[in-house]
Amino acid sequence: MLGGISLWQLAILLVIVVLLFGTKKLRNLGGDLGGAVKGFKKAMSEEPKEEDKKLESDAEFTEADNAEVKEQAKDEPKTDK
Repeated sequence: MLGGISLWQLAILLVIVVLLFGTKKLRNLGGDLGGAVKGFKKAMSEEPKEEDKKLESDAEFTEADNAEVKEQAKDEPKTDK
């Protein structure tokens, strides 16, 4: 099985870990680890949304620049070359 570790060896290891740390501490550790993973997944799912907001604000800035350039072009006299 798992690289030479049998099921009995895993069971003995589990019993030793429970005896050393206790079930309450292991339960708290599991809860903390689960909360950390949940927070990480939430942060990963929110990141593209923030990027989309930045792109939208950049697009609005670009549209404002285009409008300003058009206004300046209207004000400048046309010259023949």
